[in-house]
Amino acid sequence: MSIAEKIGKLGTTQLAVLIALRLAIGWHFLYEGVIKVLDPNWTSAPFLAESRWILSGLFQWMVDTPAVLWTVDQLNAWGLTFIGLGLILGFFTRLAALGGVALLALYYAANPPLIGLESGMITEGNYLFVDKNLVELLALGVIALFPTGEILGLDRYLSARGKARAARPPAEAGPMEPAGDVIVAPSMPRRELVKVLATAPILGGFFFAFLRKRGWESYEERHLMAAGVDTVSSATMKSFQYSSLQDLKGRIPYGRIGDLKLSRLFLGGNLIGGWAHARDLIYVSKLVKTYHSDEKVFETFRLAELCGINTILTNPVLSRVINAYWRRRGGAIQFISDCAFQGDVMTGIKMSIDGGAHSCYVQGGIADKLVAEGRTEEIGEAVDYIRRNGVPAGIGAHALETVKACVAAGLKPDYWVKTLHHRDYWSATPEEEHDNIWCTDPEGTIAFMNALEEPWIAFKVLAAGAIEPREGFQYAFRNGADFICVGMYDFQVVDDVNIACEVLAEDLNRIRPWRA
Repeated sequence: MSIAEKIGKLGTTQLAVLIALRLAIGWHFLYEGVIKVLDPNWTSAPFLAESRWILSGLFQWMVDTPAVLWTVDQLNAWGLTFIGLGLILGFFTRLAALGGVALLALYYAANPPLIGLESGMITEGNYLFVDKNLVELLALGVIALFPTGEILGLDRYLSARGKARAARPPAEAGPMEPAGDVIVAPSMPRRELVKVLATAPILGGFFFAFLRKRGWESYEERHLMAAGVDTVSSATMKSFQYSSLQDLKGRIPYGRIGDLKLSRLFLGGNLIGGWAHARDLIYVSKLVKTYHSDEKVFETFRLAELCGINTILTNPVLSRVINAYWRRRGGAIQFISDCAFQGDVMTGIKMSIDGGAHSCYVQGGIADKLVAEGRTEEIGEAVDYIRRNGVPAGIGAHALETVKACVAAGLKPDYWVKTLHHRDYWSATPEEEHDNIWCTDPEGTIAFMNALEEPWIAFKVLAAGAIEPREGFQYAFRNGADFICVGMYDFQVVDDVNIACEVLAEDLNRIRPWRA
């Protein structure tokens, strides 16, 4: 049975529903495509990187190969756009529908809602085997079987042209109308022309709605922008451009502590846990904790891993969300715990080990307190206990005196976690510490740490946001740190990784050898 015969057997209501379905899916495809084409920061990398099914190896190769990823992104964005146009205009309807089927099949294969394969991508609903991609794929299959473009759309014109071409003998071609491939269809009655162009107003309505949603560009704005005037920011608002995965310039180099392979840049957990160190801005801790929902934490972890950061250093209280990320999102980020829990270091160690920590250390504030109280031996006992549980053990410190006391007591951890930042920022007032300074003697710290053979993880390298990343990273790595731990929002991860890669590629003139 021909297509025309199939369509001819359908009633008016059935045809109307099929055409409405075609237009709705076309609208959806076109909008998704245009949005992606116009967004210079859009990339399919996060979606592809989440793949856990049969083609995950292929999708991961695409993510890891910049030229291939760029090609995939362009094919995706423009493919959606042209499929949407074809469906709305009824132009090569069957080909557009089959193209949509193929594209949706790839989407489904990348992240199917199968049991045990839940991805880290946020969805607007809960799916089990069937998701919107599969439903829309099946709907496009129906449209491919009944290509209604021959009822309303440009396919009606193509069909009429084809019939005229088949019925017209070559001998009838006049001197101004060559025979062969170029055939001019006869003029169409007005009613036929209306059917051919019937869906064109839908396309006009789409672009009207699209422009209203994005906002009309004013004559004034266009000319101000041409003159170099910032037309986005107000007098009290600064505009920012945040980097995406497409802007990633490299992946962080690695070092080792024991058997652990660790990125030179760690993700710090203070912002995620709400320990913002915002000096006297008392609302900030609540603000950052509200921002970091579980899903936002998962996004941040996943983005960090895509950029090469494979370690987070944080408090055992966050082991719940880290374990949820491992279990529900298939993440592999490593967890170093500071073991700080209500001042009880042994309880903190047990919580950390039970929470799957890859390494534990005695948190700096606790170690400072124990040394000040003459209880340095308890730090040694904690280090021994950590090692007995089969993971590397470290000692942290804010005060340089803490490190000196531990060395004098003969303690040899697997690594040190020591603050390091300069004091050349406006809120640094060593005379009275008020959540504003964490390394009161950076010169002495650098000199003493240079003589130690154990790896050194430097933290507070940005003085809780008072120092620019490039300046802080360079200062820490140049002056002996083997790793740095930095608190980052998700929108800062790519920029921080790019900066760290650039700094590590420079001639740092380090005095202290790399100890990791």
